[in-house]
Amino acid sequence: MLLPNYLGGRWQQGTGPGTPLYDPVRGTELVRVDRTGLDIAAGFAHVRQHAGPVLRALTYRERAERLGRIVKVLQAQREAYYEIALANSGTTRADSAVDIEGAIYTLGQYARWGETLGDARFLIDGETARLAKDGSFQSQHVHVPTPGLALFINAFNFPAWGLWEKAAPALLAGVPVVVKPATATAWLTQRMVADVIESGVLPEGALSVVCGSSAGLLDALEPFDVLSFTGSAETAARVRSHAAVAERSVRVNIEADSLNAALLLPGAGPGTAAFDLLVDQVVREMTVKSGQKCTAIRRVLVPAEVHEAVGEAVSAKLGAVVVGDPREASVTMGSLVSREQLDHVRQGLAALSREARIVHDGAAQPLVGVDPDVAACIGPTLLTARDAVTSDLVHRLEVFGPVATLVPYQGLAEAEALARRGEGSLVVSLYGDDPAALASAALTLADSHGRVHVVSPEVAASHTGHGNVVPASQHGGPGRAGGGEELGGLRALRFYHRRSAIQASAAVLGVLAGGVAAPAL
Repeated sequence: MLLPNYLGGRWQQGTGPGTPLYDPVRGTELVRVDRTGLDIAAGFAHVRQHAGPVLRALTYRERAERLGRIVKVLQAQREAYYEIALANSGTTRADSAVDIEGAIYTLGQYARWGETLGDARFLIDGETARLAKDGSFQSQHVHVPTPGLALFINAFNFPAWGLWEKAAPALLAGVPVVVKPATATAWLTQRMVADVIESGVLPEGALSVVCGSSAGLLDALEPFDVLSFTGSAETAARVRSHAAVAERSVRVNIEADSLNAALLLPGAGPGTAAFDLLVDQVVREMTVKSGQKCTAIRRVLVPAEVHEAVGEAVSAKLGAVVVGDPREASVTMGSLVSREQLDHVRQGLAALSREARIVHDGAAQPLVGVDPDVAACIGPTLLTARDAVTSDLVHRLEVFGPVATLVPYQGLAEAEALARRGEGSLVVSLYGDDPAALASAALTLADSHGRVHVVSPEVAASHTGHGNVVPASQHGGPGRAGGGEELGGLRALRFYHRRSAIQASAAVLGVLAGGVAAPAL
């Protein structure tokens, strides 16, 4: 079956044979995607000219109400989404929930937040400023929805959440969305878009999906469009140098590679709550979605005197993980998304092994219910750096799978320096029981990490988890992580608005009272 694309307010089949999508566990072909023959420029023009004005004519409250209705559409079809995720991503139901339920929750949260903006169509930013001594001429900053479209080029690991965590603030802002999902797992994204379009909740063309090659998509972008890219740092560099960004000044948000770290503070040895909390989170981040999360822990920074104890504790838990076909009741970790990704993980492990020794060998772990020559399955692998300071790849190479490396350190200052060797990450998590030490380390690392997740015994049962991205907190990171920002409450609307200063008389500015105060944009 060839999945159709939705662009220009209509469903369109590609004219080529299509690229097959596979079951990564059984190796069977599922569907095909293709966008050959689509007139991208015309399709984008239709979105800007027809969907954009209709969306912007709605108030924030009206757009929020539509997000709430999308939630109901997706909830009604969630079992179909779980079936697609199982077949196309090879994930267990629990791991699929991170993607599917996370998407629905994020949409619902933005629907609730959007309601608070009321019946305005623009946002007032700050107080008026006098430009004349007598106050007759003043300036007022405002945020207005961009008149372009939002193009999302997404990654393969979160086909549901990756769409809706971006689309929720975009649609709430009044900006129509075109999503280009990663080909390997495009089926779930395409199905969700199809269900929403069929429901009639959104204006025609407000949500579009293009599956297959991304070639030419950036060529069709115009100055008031926005682009959100999630993927490798190598591809991100090409995005930044494209004429759409470099010459036409298309606003771009990028999330790229990230060598996220977990840091156990000095004094938190075996038998302490902080030690156990670190072990639990490392194992979770290595195994949820088979480690295919942009926020997963890749480096585990631990005091040198306890690094062997940490390795033993983590290895013991990893040994209990059952890897294989998620259709089997006993399986707790499914597959990677493709044999291609499996090859990448194996190559990455071979490279890391030059600087680190294997503590727990996932390749030796038995697989349940699969043919190892067909399935993209591999057990979780834990390594330990031979020399934390002189190692290079440990701090530079991200193996996007169930892989983490222990990095022993001498003193907290060295640990903080090692964390910074990632050159900018999405998240670092800290574990300890001394509030002052935790706060100090958090502030020290805040400038090089998009999120600092501090775990102490009193939040053991309530913290959201190292790798869990929630709509109330920023998602993004500096440096090699891309320099982007997503989510973070209503502040995420800033990316889809244009800030302008209106300079006029007090009487003219008084008319702007119909706006609502900008929520810390």
